[in-house]
Amino acid sequence: MEVELDKAKLNFETHGSFSNPPLILWHGAGCTLRMWDNVIGALENYFFVVSFDIRGAGKSINFDKDPDSYSFETYSEDLNKILELLGIEKFHIWSMAWGTRAALAYSSLFPQKIFSAVFNDASIGKADLEGQKSGLRDALKKQDEAGLRRHDMPLGWNEHINKGNAQLSLSAASKFDFKNVIEKINFPFLVMTGDHDPNLCSSKNIVKKSSTGQIRILEGVGHGSILQRPDLALEVFFNWHEIKRQCDAKK
Repeated sequence: MEVELDKAKLNFETHGSFSNPPLILWHGAGCTLRMWDNVIGALENYFFVVSFDIRGAGKSINFDKDPDSYSFETYSEDLNKILELLGIEKFHIWSMAWGTRAALAYSSLFPQKIFSAVFNDASIGKADLEGQKSGLRDALKKQDEAGLRRHDMPLGWNEHINKGNAQLSLSAASKFDFKNVIEKINFPFLVMTGDHDPNLCSSKNIVKKSSTGQIRILEGVGHGSILQRPDLALEVFFNWHEIKRQCDAKK
């Protein structure tokens, strides 16, 4: 599906029944909405799932030549246009890595629109790219030694119409002020990060600063947790949502 804006065309997909609780998926750096394909089948049984390509990435097109159009504020307004089109006023979020930065930015701008969130591989500090690579290698080695099967990457998970614009889209992270973001988030959220991900330290700090956050550390998992271990990520995601539902029912 597509929505045309003044200077952009946004690509998005929906899965599941509209009567289910809405769930918005934010993709990671260099990824497209296809990165979620290994978990969509399970999610759509319980949620009305909306995945989208940020402007400039995947099949979403940015016609705006202004570099400032690549910003988390713009991406947030883009998502609001999609939500308006679908008639969604409030929703749950699931995000990964760079996408978690974007989701945290959105959450600080529009906290009233969110029921809850699961933030995978969370960090608002400087990205440790070498640590991500070495941690992933060590995690995969441990998984192989444990006899865990490797999961195939979804087809098209990193294919973009315009590779240059896809790279520019990532510049949004350096333009956003994350100083008081966590304090503005007043809804329940879970941070899910692997023990081999250098983002783990930042993930712990995010939860420590929050009054509503919890953390779950994934054993033997590196950066890119949902792509790497979609089975484990789904298990933790559903378990947290079930515990949250039970807690809400007791209120």
